[in-house]
Amino acid sequence: MVVPARDEAALLPGMLASLDLAVRALARTAGPGSRRPVAVAATVVLDSCRDGSGEAVARAALAMPWLDSVTVALGRVGSVRAAGVEHARATAAGTPAGDLWVATTDADTRVPVDWLLGHVAAARAGVELLTGTVRPDELLVASQRRAWLAQHDLVEGHLHVHGANLGFTLAAYDAVGGFGALATGEDVDLVERLRRHGARSRATAAIPVTTSARLDGRAPAGFAAYLAEL
Repeated sequence: MVVPARDEAALLPGMLASLDLAVRALARTAGPGSRRPVAVAATVVLDSCRDGSGEAVARAALAMPWLDSVTVALGRVGSVRAAGVEHARATAAGTPAGDLWVATTDADTRVPVDWLLGHVAAARAGVELLTGTVRPDELLVASQRRAWLAQHDLVEGHLHVHGANLGFTLAAYDAVGGFGALATGEDVDLVERLRRHGARSRATAAIPVTTSARLDGRAPAGFAAYLAEL
């Protein structure tokens, strides 16, 4: 798993707590004692953080042995996600790229308890690209929520792309050159290239994540800017 973060000390603990529940749920069904065990590792990529984000991850890692972090100063979310993928690759050194699945989310997001189960099920079904949905949290006012729902079909086969709920095989990722060094839209760019390449894809609404409805986002023209326009 790859999680980019910039000055997210306030929201990281909640995000990591939700991820911990998802890891525990996966361990109950696909952990070391299962017939087809799944090894899990998560990397928080701390990009130019000036708050206590690093300390928040370090505290959480004391109880989450699958969690680590890497510190960068890149300034472009595409480059930050790419750095996280490369760190994950190094962590799983020796494992063929075809056996590695990368799930990405964001530091201001909370994943559902069955999030990793959904990603693992897709990978085992031969899916190479999984695009999930997001739901804004309770900060979104009623009028904005109505506008949001009017523009989002949260159903199977949807057309939405969110880096906060995205998964792919490392082999497919490598085949198209990975995340571009973009300041925003890196998720859409990667997905478009994967689809053009012929990656077996699935768009699911079964494992929606909840993301912050704040209007002061970290990426220019990102999710927060979109909400502000509603």
